[in-house]
Amino acid sequence: MDETAFFFELLGMLVTDPRTGVLLALLAAAAVCDYRTFRIPNLITGGGILFALVYNTVVPPDWRAGWTWAPAGMLLGFGAMLPMYAIGTMGAGDVKLMAMVGAFLGFNATLYALLFCVIAAGIAALVFGLRKRVMGRMLANTGDAMRGMLWSAVASGTPRLQPEAMQSVGKLAYGISIALGTTSYLVAQQFNLV
Repeated sequence: MDETAFFFELLGMLVTDPRTGVLLALLAAAAVCDYRTFRIPNLITGGGILFALVYNTVVPPDWRAGWTWAPAGMLLGFGAMLPMYAIGTMGAGDVKLMAMVGAFLGFNATLYALLFCVIAAGIAALVFGLRKRVMGRMLANTGDAMRGMLWSAVASGTPRLQPEAMQSVGKLAYGISIALGTTSYLVAQQFNLV
């Protein structure tokens, strides 16, 4: 079997439910937009959230899923990424994109998707650092951030991060990591690996 046939067979296996097809299309659009402009349009995230909330309420994914299934996942995705936005290391579009993923997947699956997204982002950061030859600066920034947050928490009880005090090594489009991580989770789920 050649690669193209395998890809379409895998895509056919993933898109057995309209939810999955719409989610994959929205993730692809978000990743492309984030790559090109470092922005994820509200039309993608807001429209995706609205679709997921309505569709999952009208056509529950499981007979046990109540009306809170999609909102719980959305709130988990939003809440998990919000601290990163609050300290200035992630954009609002990324937070909304993960909330959209949560609305599609529900609470339990969003936990796994978050783990896959963090792993994808870590790999992306390593590749970025090695490719741009800024790994030393990235590690120094991470150490400075951790020490700064620790000492500010000790001094004031609240950890604070001052990203403007660090030398930037460039931007990483986190929407791509969310798209790759979520898609990887869906593939792993399809093959009963999670």
